[in-house]
Amino acid sequence: MWRVRQAAVACEVCQSLVKHSSGTKGSLPLQKLHLVSRSIYHTHHPTLKLQRPQLRMSLQQFSSLTSLPLRKLKLSPVKYGYQPHRNFWPARLAARLLKLRYLILGSAVGGGYTAKKTFDQWKDMIPDLSDYKWIVPDIVWEIDEYIDLEKIRKALPNSEDLAKLAPDFDKIAESLSLLKDFFTTGHKLVSEVIEASDLLLLLGSPGETAFRATDPGSESDKRYRKVSDKEKIDQLQEELLHTQLKYQRILERLEKENKELRKLVLQKDDKGIHHRKLKKSLIDMYSEVLDVLSDYDASYNTQDHLPRVVVVGDQSAGKTSVLEMIAQARIFPRGSGEMMTRSPVKVTLSEGPHHVALFKDSSREFDLTKEEDLAALRHEIELRMRKNVKEGCTVSPETISLNVKGPGLQRMVLVDLPGVINTVTSGMAPDTKETIFSISKAYMQNPNAIILCIQDGSVDAERSIVTDLVSQMDPHGRRTIFVLTKVDLAEKNVTSPSRIQQIIEGKLFPMKALGYFAVVTGKGNSSESIEAIRDYEEEFFQNSKLLKTSMLKAHQVTTRNLSLAVSDCFWKMVRESVEQQADSFKATRFNLETEWKNNYPRLRELDRNELFEKAKNEILDEVISLSQVTPKHWEEILQQSLWERVSTHVIENIYLPAAQTMNSGTFNTTVDIKLKQWTDKQLPNKAVEVAWETLQEEFSRFMTEPKGKEHDDIFDKLKEAVKEESIKRHKWNDFAEDSLRVIQHNALEDRSISDKQQWDAAIYFMEEALQARLKDTENAIENMVGPDWKKRWLYWKNRTQEQCVHNETKNELEKMLKCNEEHPAYLASDEITTVRKNLESRGVEVDPSLIKDTWHQVYRRHFLKTALNHCNLCRRGFYYYQRHFVDSELECNDVVLFWRIQRMLAITANTLRQQLTNTEVRRLEKNVKEVLEDFAEDSEKKVKLLTGKRVQLAEDLKKVREIQEKLDAFIEALHQEK
Repeated sequence: MWRVRQAAVACEVCQSLVKHSSGTKGSLPLQKLHLVSRSIYHTHHPTLKLQRPQLRMSLQQFSSLTSLPLRKLKLSPVKYGYQPHRNFWPARLAARLLKLRYLILGSAVGGGYTAKKTFDQWKDMIPDLSDYKWIVPDIVWEIDEYIDLEKIRKALPNSEDLAKLAPDFDKIAESLSLLKDFFTTGHKLVSEVIEASDLLLLLGSPGETAFRATDPGSESDKRYRKVSDKEKIDQLQEELLHTQLKYQRILERLEKENKELRKLVLQKDDKGIHHRKLKKSLIDMYSEVLDVLSDYDASYNTQDHLPRVVVVGDQSAGKTSVLEMIAQARIFPRGSGEMMTRSPVKVTLSEGPHHVALFKDSSREFDLTKEEDLAALRHEIELRMRKNVKEGCTVSPETISLNVKGPGLQRMVLVDLPGVINTVTSGMAPDTKETIFSISKAYMQNPNAIILCIQDGSVDAERSIVTDLVSQMDPHGRRTIFVLTKVDLAEKNVTSPSRIQQIIEGKLFPMKALGYFAVVTGKGNSSESIEAIRDYEEEFFQNSKLLKTSMLKAHQVTTRNLSLAVSDCFWKMVRESVEQQADSFKATRFNLETEWKNNYPRLRELDRNELFEKAKNEILDEVISLSQVTPKHWEEILQQSLWERVSTHVIENIYLPAAQTMNSGTFNTTVDIKLKQWTDKQLPNKAVEVAWETLQEEFSRFMTEPKGKEHDDIFDKLKEAVKEESIKRHKWNDFAEDSLRVIQHNALEDRSISDKQQWDAAIYFMEEALQARLKDTENAIENMVGPDWKKRWLYWKNRTQEQCVHNETKNELEKMLKCNEEHPAYLASDEITTVRKNLESRGVEVDPSLIKDTWHQVYRRHFLKTALNHCNLCRRGFYYYQRHFVDSELECNDVVLFWRIQRMLAITANTLRQQLTNTEVRRLEKNVKEVLEDFAEDSEKKVKLLTGKRVQLAEDLKKVREIQEKLDAFIEALHQEK
């Protein structure tokens, strides 16, 4: 009977433990728990099936006792007092002999029952991977194509053979029944031993402990002494924590093996081993939709309604570090206390065989497993940020798109925003704070954006700025996830640990959140690897008092749990909003197509790129047409343009000084010297300039010439820009001047006019040149002296006082020329004094400089008229020219000079024409092609040069169609994945 009392005492202690370790209920956050968290922290529920949990569910704390039902022990009544000695030695002897057998059989039955319960419990703990079929590679589902499973099944032993190896529980039960009938006296004792051993096994005690409870003098009383409820709970929590950590390591190892297997399968698929085309992943398709939306016109107010994970936080709060932990690579530039994120960075995370990163507009892949590639990636991101920031600004709203692929990465799209600041420091633009706020609001006001609010746990919560901003954009916290970083520093520095719990639970902030997380982002060393940070984070939380004292729940810690929760929330938002956005784009497309049909019914819908290609072909055709210009046309325009450029120099600096000499020898000598100087210094350069300007004029004429009905004025700005840029880049061949100088020098040295036709042509050329100069001189005199009497009477015009003085001076000088028609070109000082006195006698006060200016124009007109009369006399002077003007009073050396000039112009024009058609036109065509290629890569230039309602409408229509098609493809793939 003392054995019965000991068993009863043991049962009462166990029932007390069960009673005091019953769990309390609490609420979980709305995000989905980590696979590890579900399997470890919810094993207490006996009916748990690992289905996809809802966003809100209840959490029940538990101990190892709550998972199995307890059997109530029915104890036999015990009578206290003296029991007389009975001499029933056969039964007592049999009981002692069979005591060991009873205990063995009882332990076997109890142990079998407990083993079955334990097996059922661990079977419920195994995660249900039905919702995670996408994790398992396709090769697993297709394994029956490569392995003969039927053959393996036949080779395995059947169920009958396996049953022979198992113990016969029916025979054991039959033996127990016989023993019960024969030994009626020991029945109750065996039953009590079985129940006590069963209960102790449930408590996790070894088998010998159950046996010792039946022996007199055992230490069971000491082992199950009375302890306080708090000590019991602490002991159970300690055991629970060790168990959780043990299975956490096991599951991490399994996850790592699965990751390696997935990587191997993806690599095989990448090499085409299975000869099947890999489909584009869901997240890549979704990222393409967002990239197209980022370029879409904001006036439709639809590009920001698709979900993104927007990462916001105070400066240096650890935003970038959290994102790097999620991406599993140190991909962002870093600096101590300096603003590094100067523009939004859109990071698309997706699964792939290799851990690589690449930009949207580049084909280069950065291997994230190599430190040199990581450094190059960080440098490239920094360069792109600085390029986006305009002069005089600190941050930019321009987005940098980056794709990161790797095995085991969670699929989602995150946007890292510049850190919110409270004060503008030196070196920053004055509007930096407002610009950062506007950029953050622009992303967070999207009703489907998930806000990942990062708060530095190592600083006072009151110093946070971003929480107020987040509470304004999401006052109900329906799409906000709060993350407390640097928890290791917070636990070390904060005097009251409960304050951290209040921060995590959102009690210190006015904002509400969908879920709360605590993470550790390393020891503050920028050279730490992601693996080292992850190990440090896990080690910290294993030993953290925050987790041991239940201030933090296990599913609320580590970036791994955070990334899974964010990914689940992201895809939930995507599934809820993507079809609605697709419908809105269908309506927008219909409106745009209707507007185009009403405004441009006969035109094809060409977007900006297509219009640029059309304009590019037209420009190249017009450049080619330059080679079709006739040689005669080239030479005519070149000769005319060159004479217009050099005529002033020829008349003023060569002909007039030489013509004012007294004899032909001095004339020819002066002409030869001045022509030689002109050819060596100025003429070749002037000729090249004229040729280049002529090429530009012809090119411009072809570019701007209307093409009739085919002319489209939408290309005018583009053609003008291409023309200007091509001309600016074009440089004439440097060797052209040297070869041209020799040709011009030889042409000017020739004085032999071969026939009368060339003589007459030279006289005609001379007359035209002199008449043009005479006309210019008469206009200058008219401006100097004012209108004549005829214009004054007919048009009511009057002379000014200065014009009257010039007129009087002109009349006085003309009288002097009439007296001496062979007067030299310059006035003597006594002649100037005479003219001034004559004018003063008539009451006209003049200055000597005024007399000289008036004399220059009057004498010039007189000389040109005399030269024109001489031309008429020289028409019949070719005969005397052939005789070298021997025994002749007529000398026509000026005609020979103009013939030499005319011949030089013709030879120069011919040389320039050959160089143009053979070399320069082709070089210009090459420059035009280069300019067009540069413009094709510059989207801003195309937007600036190809403008108008028609272009914008076609552009919007194309983008809406592209967005709708991509959304439809994404929705179809999303449904197939379900």
